Amino acid sequence: MKTIRLSYALRWLLFITVWSWVIAQPGAPLVTLGEAQTVQTRNPKAGVHTRLTDEAAPWKIQRTTQVVREMGAPWIVEFFPWAYIESGKNSFDWSHTDQVIAHARAQGLTIIARLGLAPWWARPDERVQPTTFNYLDRDHYADFGDFVYAFVDRYQDRVQHIIIWNEPNLSFEWGMRRVDAAAYVDLLKVAYQRAKEANPNVIVLGGALAPTMEPIGSERGLNDLIYLQQMYEAGAKDYFDGLAAHAYGLTLPMSDPPDRERVNFRRVELLRQIMIKQGDAAKPVYITEAGWNDSSRWNQAVKPAQRIEYTLAAYEWAQQTDWVEMLAMWAFRYPRATRNYQDGWTWVTEDFQPRPIYLEIQQQFRMTNDK
Repeated sequence: MKTIRLSYALRWLLFITVWSWVIAQPGAPLVTLGEAQTVQTRNPKAGVHTRLTDEAAPWKIQRTTQVVREMGAPWIVEFFPWAYIESGKNSFDWSHTDQVIAHARAQGLTIIARLGLAPWWARPDERVQPTTFNYLDRDHYADFGDFVYAFVDRYQDRVQHIIIWNEPNLSFEWGMRRVDAAAYVDLLKVAYQRAKEANPNVIVLGGALAPTMEPIGSERGLNDLIYLQQMYEAGAKDYFDGLAAHAYGLTLPMSDPPDRERVNFRRVELLRQIMIKQGDAAKPVYITEAGWNDSSRWNQAVKPAQRIEYTLAAYEWAQQTDWVEMLAMWAFRYPRATRNYQDGWTWVTEDFQPRPIYLEIQQQFRMTNDK
């Protein structure tokens, strides 16, 4: 059968059409921000990654932020794709971003904004050189810097934390190319400088490193410990205010000690050791993705009861660890169920039914006077 490849413009038009149709459906709930809320919690460092990126319905955006607050998590990490917002140079559509940020703030949540995903116009002509949305070459670092400036400037009184790119030590997240820490640091420098021009007080997070054992020369990525060392060697130290790191436990409990030879939750402590050796102990670590999967379809998952136990222990560890600023677990809710093991990361279903981990964390974190 002949394969039909849609152009970027056509794919974008289709996305906007479907999104507009969903929002305009008869009977859709009328959404207002309502009275400002505050998060009552026993753990002020607790967070979740909300994944509202592709959630079109305003009432579902509001409901997601509401149930995060009701669980007792004061932090969220959310992805705001450059490609979705700036469809052409200096042609911005902030409508979806405005909604997400407004609803999160109305619920009393602190937002960490992850910025990345290159638009078509900032990548090579796909007819000449097909690339992925994660591909960005040096010729367009300045364009990304302009986007960072525009984002930080627009939300300077609402968003105080940004992450520059995501998991650049994985080939998939670096445009299906061999990873390059020095090139990432060059991008980080541009983004940092432009962010500070827009708001000197914004907190710029570098890294967002994926825990992996990939050796030097691998086409899939690079060991996060080696990559962070290479970032420092490339001059990253003066261009980030905190390190974003990912900490997945896989089948191992939270108590499993850090080990350079395997991936576990406490591997993040080895990243911290590198920071200390580089004279960067004053900078905090933000764990912007983490967690355990409780799917019965994946051999790297744990049982639901184990997931709850390990997650509670991780949140408690973060609260007691002075160099950890916050811990956000992946992934609170997907706009649509994946119907595979990926659903084992979620905390509530697509129709907002709480999973056991949500109910247990809520019981542990919620203050008795929270209504």
